[in-house]
Amino acid sequence: MSTLTLDQAHSAIDFQIKHMMVSKAKGEFTDFNIEVNGDFTDLESAKITATIPVQSIDTGNEDRDNHLRAGDFFEAETYPNMIFESKSIQKVDDDEYKITGDFTIKGVTNEETFNVEYNGTSKSPLDGSTVAGFDVTGKVNREAYGMTYNAAMETGGLMLGKDVKFEGNFEFIVSE
Repeated sequence: MSTLTLDQAHSAIDFQIKHMMVSKAKGEFTDFNIEVNGDFTDLESAKITATIPVQSIDTGNEDRDNHLRAGDFFEAETYPNMIFESKSIQKVDDDEYKITGDFTIKGVTNEETFNVEYNGTSKSPLDGSTVAGFDVTGKVNREAYGMTYNAAMETGGLMLGKDVKFEGNFEFIVSE
């Protein structure tokens, strides 16, 4: 049985949302942890928990970040973490999986399914450790989590899209 330990220095969670009907606002979460319990050689039986402190949101604009942390969006003081807990992992292809689980944001839990691509393993030239890489993509409807803040545009439509797309790139250290 092997254990996966997140290497956060070589991992990232990025997101984007439609802005003003014509562009995308982008950002990242700079702090997160992913725990994998189970045998690395049998990913379908693993249990995965991802914890993302919403205080770590970074869009490159401090005023926007503070607004996102406030009550219109994440309400970070009351709900400090987003948490995803896997319920099932289904192998789709040699290196592709679907992971389904409960995602809790702002005190609201919904079942979500995300795409996972397994990028393989490699030996680190620095210390000889084995590392494994995964990419996770998906989208969530922010309004399903009580984040309904928006503004009507003078030209029609709304300032913010409902769907938040994200991509996570994760490197883990594999130990026996």
